[in-house]
Amino acid sequence: MNNIILKDDGLLVYQDRPVRNSPLMYSGFQIELDTGCCLRSFFLMLDAYPTLAKLNPFIPVFLEQFNRCPASACSGADIDCLILSRTVEMIGAPGDPRMQLYVSLEGVRDETVAPIKSYWLENLLDLPLRLGSLKHLVFGDKLDAFTFDTVFSLFELIDGICWELSFHNLPAECRIDL
Repeated sequence: MNNIILKDDGLLVYQDRPVRNSPLMYSGFQIELDTGCCLRSFFLMLDAYPTLAKLNPFIPVFLEQFNRCPASACSGADIDCLILSRTVEMIGAPGDPRMQLYVSLEGVRDETVAPIKSYWLENLLDLPLRLGSLKHLVFGDKLDAFTFDTVFSLFELIDGICWELSFHNLPAECRIDL
């Protein structure tokens, strides 16, 4: 599989050269995150490559929120990093099985998964971003859980992060600050 690298400044690099044109042609490539990548790097990429911003209907709203955030020091004190992971759930085995596949963005605190739904975008931007593993869960008479190494494509990175953020980044008008 071809690899593309996301740098901390939002630049995409393919074969040691910056991507200048046609970033969509790399959307199926395996994404690697360079040292220092954070959620801000992801938004800088979307800002630098407007074509990629058309891949998800939530991106324009997220970019507006991103552009209103401070230029630094945007991190939640209770989370160490953000991890994009993949889950495969097999439900109903051995009876009437079905399968669900999804990508999740989760916070990690002291090696424990920490929900991020209560954090606004400005509390997540400067948290380190990592690519996690695949969790295979089998729900049946008992729960079996397995963990595997996996890879993510550039498209899965974009879509997975946008999917998760779409559930908890409400516009400022809807906030209730305590």
